[in-house]
Amino acid sequence: MHETHGRRRAALRSQLRERDLDALLVVDLRNVRYLTGFTGSNAALLVHAGDEPGAEDRTVFCTDGRYLTQSAQQLPDLERMIDRPCPPALVEHAATGTGYGRTGYESHRVTVEELDTLTGAAGGIDLVRAPGLVEELRMVKDDDEIEALRMACAAADRALADLIEHGGLRAGRTEREVARDLENRMLDHGAAGPSFETIVATGAHSAVPHHRPTDAVLHAGDLVKLDFGALVDGYHSDMTRTFVLGAPADWQRELYDLVAAAQAAGRAALAIGAEVKDVDAAARAVVEAAGRGEEFLHGLGHGVGLEIHEAPDLAKTGKGRLSAGMAVTVEPGVYLSGKGGVRIEDTLVVRDGEPELLTLTTKQLVVV
Repeated sequence: MHETHGRRRAALRSQLRERDLDALLVVDLRNVRYLTGFTGSNAALLVHAGDEPGAEDRTVFCTDGRYLTQSAQQLPDLERMIDRPCPPALVEHAATGTGYGRTGYESHRVTVEELDTLTGAAGGIDLVRAPGLVEELRMVKDDDEIEALRMACAAADRALADLIEHGGLRAGRTEREVARDLENRMLDHGAAGPSFETIVATGAHSAVPHHRPTDAVLHAGDLVKLDFGALVDGYHSDMTRTFVLGAPADWQRELYDLVAAAQAAGRAALAIGAEVKDVDAAARAVVEAAGRGEEFLHGLGHGVGLEIHEAPDLAKTGKGRLSAGMAVTVEPGVYLSGKGGVRIEDTLVVRDGEPELLTLTTKQLVVV
């Protein structure tokens, strides 16, 4: 993995040179992890932009004394500084060195108060706003990242199958009981934890896109929506499946078939070079043609990786094009307020040709 992280830092240095920056102060812990492999709770990184031999030696990692041993094990190839707070310590390091004249900082992650502290430590260097540079690199996943996502999706798939096989999704249980059961089963199948707070929504609650589980009891005839994911090696999976407890009513089957058709259209639109807003439009057109456009209340999907929601944004207002290696969700939903809703969601990787489907649970309507 050290070579992988080295390649990522080299790609970042190239970005910095293109923007006439001498260095970048990285303060977001997910970005630090992406560039170094460090998994602790406090760190920052100063990446020098130089491309000359030995330029990597000018990149400096900082953490506090709690992670002295851990950082030595995880980052044997980087200069380490043990200090706290790390961001101003690294800026002061740059200010007392040479070749850091224009140093970028992650302005989307730095508060006004923190900026005052950085400015006070900057001396003669010029601190420059440089938001989103590492996130731009993170949009396209490498093989190691895709494997982690594949494992996270597999843990979620297996946990759901286990839940259903053992009768965990049944009338008489509460939303909270089902959510807790599903999260425990993800741990049993290799997850470090859930990707986010599991959504279990029964009956009319299924019409609330991000309903939080309550003590509401599942009843025969209910639609039950499960939106959940597993966390493996820092990477998040995300999937949604909607079930019916008992024989589905005609309106439930019609609603499910509509969302399934929209989801298939969205998956089919995932192509290298496609505008992200056009992918959203492909699925949304199916729902609008059925007269349900106003009941599709959110974007089609989003990127997944070290964050559960990251770029690109597959939505009406989304910007940019898809590239090979981007990991995204496709999750249309139609919600009939006070009655019930359906969402079907997969995690996929954009490929040359068909996208790679990482979420393998059936998308057929399952009656339990």
